Amino acid sequence: MFDTVLVANRGEIAVRVIRTLRSLGVRSVAVFSDADADARHVREADTAVRIGPAPAAESYLSVERLLEAAARTGAQAVHPGYGFLAENAGFARACADAGLVFIGPPAEAISLMGDKIRAKETVRTAGVPVVPGSSGSGLSDSQLVDAAREIGTPVLLKPSAGGGGKGMRLVRDPAVLADEIAAARREARASFGDDTLLVERWIDRPRHIEIQVLADGHGHVVHLGERECSLQRRHQKIIEEAPSVLLDEATRAAMGEAAVQAARSCGYRGAGTVEFIVPGGDPTSYFFMEMNTRLQVEHPVTELVTGLDLVEWQLRVAAGEPLPYTQDDIALTGHAVEARICAEDPARGFLPSGGTVLRLDEPQGDGVRTDSGLSEGTEVGSLYDPMLSKVIAYGPDRATALRKLRAALAETVTLGVQTNAGFLRRLLAHPAVVAGELDTGLVERVVDELVPTDVPEEVYEAAAAVRLEGLRPRGDGWTDPFSVPSGWRLGGEHRPVDFPLRVPGLEPVTHPVRGAHTVTDDRVCVTLDGVRHTFRRAGDWLGRDGDAWHVRDHDPVAASLTGAAHSGADSLTAPMPGTVTVVKVAVGDEVAAGQSLLVVEAMKMEHVISAPHAGTVAELDVTPGTTVAMDQVLAVVTPHEEVEA
Repeated sequence: MFDTVLVANRGEIAVRVIRTLRSLGVRSVAVFSDADADARHVREADTAVRIGPAPAAESYLSVERLLEAAARTGAQAVHPGYGFLAENAGFARACADAGLVFIGPPAEAISLMGDKIRAKETVRTAGVPVVPGSSGSGLSDSQLVDAAREIGTPVLLKPSAGGGGKGMRLVRDPAVLADEIAAARREARASFGDDTLLVERWIDRPRHIEIQVLADGHGHVVHLGERECSLQRRHQKIIEEAPSVLLDEATRAAMGEAAVQAARSCGYRGAGTVEFIVPGGDPTSYFFMEMNTRLQVEHPVTELVTGLDLVEWQLRVAAGEPLPYTQDDIALTGHAVEARICAEDPARGFLPSGGTVLRLDEPQGDGVRTDSGLSEGTEVGSLYDPMLSKVIAYGPDRATALRKLRAALAETVTLGVQTNAGFLRRLLAHPAVVAGELDTGLVERVVDELVPTDVPEEVYEAAAAVRLEGLRPRGDGWTDPFSVPSGWRLGGEHRPVDFPLRVPGLEPVTHPVRGAHTVTDDRVCVTLDGVRHTFRRAGDWLGRDGDAWHVRDHDPVAASLTGAAHSGADSLTAPMPGTVTVVKVAVGDEVAAGQSLLVVEAMKMEHVISAPHAGTVAELDVTPGTTVAMDQVLAVVTPHEEVEA
């Protein structure tokens, strides 16, 4: 076993890897950018090295700086985690050239499986079923159109070099194929620097099933069962579980053997995942999609049902140890479900969010595990991936695991940053999810049912109660009765004290305190219509059952003065904290309604800012590279004066 391992990553996966290193008695080296100088993974490692400024391209994606950090600390091996350089064949080769062990597969396997077209051809030769589609690399637009027509719509356009849903286009109408191919190429080129596309037959209401494989350097390959990853939003997984309710033992064994053959076909070593698309109506008709040559985000569910520490076995295999078990030794016991907690606001169309973590409660124990990179005081910015943590529940059966996970999400508190925890809790209670009737389009079909459109009255009641308590006199001396916020008026009349409040993105409200309440530094309890409601609190933030609300004071006078003489309808504001990457106009330009003016990027997501109406750009307060806060005014477009007939 190694003495020292450098973890070339950040956040929850870095903390996760460091935990296993500590259990094995291996010294851990963390790396950090300026944005992460006080991050949890830095504090928990045995030592840490600064590798550059905040942008990932100058820090976590810098091969040179990572290798320098390894050399300075005497590391013998590098664990890449997932994301960043985890599936970068060049990084794996650079580690080997520097005399470091890359804790992952050989560079050749990464390169082969990173090219979806070559990967499909390789596993097809090994006897693994693949989705019907185009063959060959570097197809022209016309060749892609011909292939799509031969397959028959609907078809899925996919970038060969990427993942995460970027550049993927579902095409049902042959008439728009050319336009969709052009759009897919643009997005693929921007995301991966490679616009090579392939086309595959679309399978309606598919299920996404993946098989975990583990291979050593002595020719042994086993699979550790499957994970169901069909609950996705915009092609991104949000809930994963093991095992899948769809598969029987015969299908599980067949898919497992296909995954093993796929791993053998590329000379794989270490932990990897083979992903399959499966028609929900016929699980025996499964097709290879791709292989992820790294540890997966959802690996904890496999760990819980197999009892194996996958990070430990990544380390042992990389150190040259043989696997001590055969396929017959692998058993799946119980059921595990994982939910990904992301910095995003479901009420605002799942836009990325940010801020400082003011209060943090993360459940652990009694069948519940939280893998997290957070701590109180953590600043969640817009530079990196939005995933903050993962909450995983285990039980003897699926119903128990789902129930425990819903309860754990209700206890998850991340005040100061909006997350999707409440949304995930409601999703896990949806009848289709409870019944196991899943497919990759389910979340998009039911999303509107799971995102509340209004702030509950008791939230405003709790916020007003906090304001009321803040007005009460402190001290034991004489109290001026006129300073007590009781609502008392001359003549004996009592009126509730009104507080103007506002939740970002919604119209302000005026709310009086109507019921009994109790306010402490970290909790608020209010009673309305005989029902008692309890909230966690931190400053102006209130949380309950995984949901959170930032309830601010509203000053109508100050609001009317903001933006000088311009109305709110004329002002274009940042929908999320991020960085302005594109500015397409200048002050004085005439613009049309709906015209694209700026682009704001945050957490790998772009948002186009368009003109609210035809008019003139009267103000422009940003340039490319400007960092902006949510709701910050970016520009003002004054409407054209209407000419009376």
